[in-house]
Amino acid sequence: MGESEHDNQMSRGNMVKKKELRDMAEGCLFCRIVAGEVSSEIVYQDKGFLAFRDVNPQAPEHIIIIPKMHIASVAELSQEQQGLVGSLILTAKKVAEQLGIAHKGYRLAINCGHDGGQVIHHLHLHLLGGKKLGDWIG
Repeated sequence: MGESEHDNQMSRGNMVKKKELRDMAEGCLFCRIVAGEVSSEIVYQDKGFLAFRDVNPQAPEHIIIIPKMHIASVAELSQEQQGLVGSLILTAKKVAEQLGIAHKGYRLAINCGHDGGQVIHHLHLHLLGGKKLGDWIG
């Protein structure tokens, strides 16, 4: 392989790594779960989303569903990401069906920012079910 071919391959490799880094925030717990650096009990996964059990469940079924791409919060979403938000909700529906809780009902919640109760700054949706949930909203 000539020097310029090697340089081109190295450059393409660096572009891939830069894209991976851009899509993942350094130190983000959920990005580390996506990368396989932190273990979790994964219940669903596809090309764009990952769903895993919450480590501090608030219901018999408490699943966190995240886009694999790092987005800090709802406040960071752009108009171009409308499809991603719709897919996030449809993924929650699919997970609820998979868990056998869809027929009785479940709650979906997204916290945004400090005052909204967001603890991990990576867009995520809480899927709660497996029992009759109270009227609690806030």
